[in-house]
Amino acid sequence: MRNEDIEKEKIMNTDKKINRIDIRLKLSLLWIFLLFNMAYADILSLMDPTSPIRNIMAGAPMSSRELLAGAFVMETSIIMILLSHCLKRNVNRWVNIIIGMLNILFIVTGGHGLYYVFFASIEVTSLLLIIWFAWKWSKLEVNAVSNKKEGVQS
Repeated sequence: MRNEDIEKEKIMNTDKKINRIDIRLKLSLLWIFLLFNMAYADILSLMDPTSPIRNIMAGAPMSSRELLAGAFVMETSIIMILLSHCLKRNVNRWVNIIIGMLNILFIVTGGHGLYYVFFASIEVTSLLLIIWFAWKWSKLEVNAVSNKKEGVQS
């Protein structure tokens, strides 16, 4: 085979993979899935009489720093829904990997109870998938998507 034919075949094979679901959309959907799980775990925590979140809602004091830390954790997941679509491939990959690892750290060091372990396992699995997809995101996929968007036929 000629080099040109090999390159076309690579793009066609990549095109088949991309037609399943675009990597940017896949990452964004995983961040949305993660966010819903985090929010519902927090809602269930409000029903747990031994939960620190419930104590805070009942009037236990919480410092501005603690509130900011909680806001930061949630906002990283919220912003990643958008950034997964907007950032260029190389930056996108690293931001997803770094924010994914930070969120894993926050999840495994927080919460308690069996319901939290259940949600945390789903959340960590989602984050590991995000990290894996970002890590494996190849340049061929970017080229194939660019060609497809521009109407270039291979």
